[in-house]
Amino acid sequence: QVQLVESGGGLVQAGGSLRLSCAASGRTFSNYYMGWFRQAPGKEREFVAAISWTGLSTNYANSVKGRFTISRDNAKNTVYLQMNNLKPEDTAVYYCAAGYGLAPHDYNYWGQGTQVTVSS
Repeated sequence: QVQLVESGGGLVQAGGSLRLSCAASGRTFSNYYMGWFRQAPGKEREFVAAISWTGLSTNYANSVKGRFTISRDNAKNTVYLQMNNLKPEDTAVYYCAAGYGLAPHDYNYWGQGTQVTVSS
C-alpha cells in the first residue's frame, strides 16, 4: 500500500493562487500514477488532474485546463498541484490519489483531503 498526506489548502480570494502538496510513503512512489480529485459540498467527487510515473504525461479536467498544473518530484515522493486564477467554484476538499493510469477510474489509494476555499 501507499499512504498519502495532503497539505497546502486554505482560504484565498478569487484570482489568487495556491499550491497543494501530497507526500507519499510506503511502496515505491515512482511506480504510481498520481492524481488530484476534489469534492464540493453536496456534489460527487470529481477528477481534477493526473500525472504519469515519469511526469511526461498529464491529464486535466476541462474546468481546470490552463489554470492548474500537476507535477511530481520522485526524489521527494511528492506530487503537487499548482492552482492559479482560482474561482469560487474551485472551492472543495482536494484529495490526492495513487493509481495505475491517467483515467479517473484508475485510482485506488486516497489521502484524507485538504480544504480549499475561494472567496469572491
